[in-house]
Amino acid sequence: MSAPPFPAPHEVKHKGLITLAIMLATIMQVLDTTIANVALPSMTGDLGASQDTITWVLTSYIVASAIVTPVTGWLADRLGKRELFLISIIGFVGTSLACGVAWDLNSMVAFRLLQGVFGAAIVPLSQTFLLDINPREKAGQAMAMWGAGIMVGPIIGPTLGGWLTESYNWRWVFLINLPVGALALAGCLLYLPRVPRNPRRFDFAGFAMLAIAIGALQLALDRGGEVDWFASAEIWIYSVIAVSGLWVFAVHILHTDKPFLDPAMFRDRNFSTGLLFIFIVGIILLASLALLPPMLSRILGYPVITTGMVMAPRGVGTMISMLVVGRLVRIVDPRYLVIVGLGLTAISLYEMTGFTPQMDALPVIRSGVVQGLGLGLVFVPLSTVAFATIAPKYRADATSLFSLVRNIGSSIGISIVSAMLVRNVQINHSELAAVINPFNPVLWQASPAAASGNISALSQIDGLVNVQAAMISYVDDFVLMMWVTLAAIPLTLFLRRPGAPKAA
Repeated sequence: MSAPPFPAPHEVKHKGLITLAIMLATIMQVLDTTIANVALPSMTGDLGASQDTITWVLTSYIVASAIVTPVTGWLADRLGKRELFLISIIGFVGTSLACGVAWDLNSMVAFRLLQGVFGAAIVPLSQTFLLDINPREKAGQAMAMWGAGIMVGPIIGPTLGGWLTESYNWRWVFLINLPVGALALAGCLLYLPRVPRNPRRFDFAGFAMLAIAIGALQLALDRGGEVDWFASAEIWIYSVIAVSGLWVFAVHILHTDKPFLDPAMFRDRNFSTGLLFIFIVGIILLASLALLPPMLSRILGYPVITTGMVMAPRGVGTMISMLVVGRLVRIVDPRYLVIVGLGLTAISLYEMTGFTPQMDALPVIRSGVVQGLGLGLVFVPLSTVAFATIAPKYRADATSLFSLVRNIGSSIGISIVSAMLVRNVQINHSELAAVINPFNPVLWQASPAAASGNISALSQIDGLVNVQAAMISYVDDFVLMMWVTLAAIPLTLFLRRPGAPKAA
């Protein structure tokens, strides 16, 4: 028996409860992309893993989620959006419980892989539902609510994970999903409307090529830092497979009758430009989040809890920005908001280029708030404009691609800044150490003991050199992200304001 037609936005009841249930599920899934990172050292001993193999706890989840995300649209048409969303929540909570009771590394990797499979559809479907249940004039507010969960989740994830690990046990990093998932499931079961199914033929060849390309790319990005990138044959193999798979996929969807992803959706200029923008946002958002905690720990000596407290204002800035921009997007051209947001983000990154080992927490907090405000001003208008003119029949496929591209951007951004950090630390250390010699008159004046070869004095100077080399390397990464942000501003010229004649 087919489901009744999806009600018009003004006919949907209990929108507040539906939104709350959807966002609980979304935050639960997004948190799991970062919350487990800080628990890895504690898992190593309990699961009998080594430092090299424990990273598969993260890799398995990321790769599985990336491969399954593009198939969300087809599964939603086949099973029904509501049914798929419920299955995803149940599966995610069940596999979270399994991860919490895992007994060795093999079981943990298997459960994390399944967790990634079930969680892949939650974010794109949550965005689809919020667009479906809200009229077009309130799309900005809906995307503000959705974006708050997407962007704040990675910020509080490491802090929450560190607190749970230190106060209780690493298993609670996964078990915390049970009550949240139960509330989300109850809300969706009671209030989420049914959506008519629209089964379509599954393009196995297209999906296989895309899955192979995405899986190989994620493996290359995740493993590159461990095997010295392209100095390893493993990374070359992954890269060749990724490029070949993507090429065959592109050729296939252009020449088949019923492709896995309809190329017609890419003719929408707003959507295509939005994909490029969200890729850049992914680079900036998680790359900076990946850099700051180790910088605060290694250079400033902050413990995990203090690091979380210092970074929390960034989330506050994002929340404030999204609450305001959700209303502004209705009366102000979203393109102007995107430009202002990118400008604020670039200003915050410029301030971060002045970080020093002697600073207090104020510059980190101040730049974090500004960056949070800027990213909020980019994310909400971008999410609104990207889906303003695309046909509703493409919405599930489009949101899954939107999430996929954001995640790939995050992975690439983290890999680039991490590789640059390691490389620049070595270069900066060599350049700074080159002036530490007995023939340097400044060294004689500053530390006669070090100039005469005293081991203790030389050790202290080496520690100072290490700190300075690392700080300079972090600053180099911030400079790179600042230029990437500024380079994205001209892309706003390709966006079309919602309500333009063609969009209408």
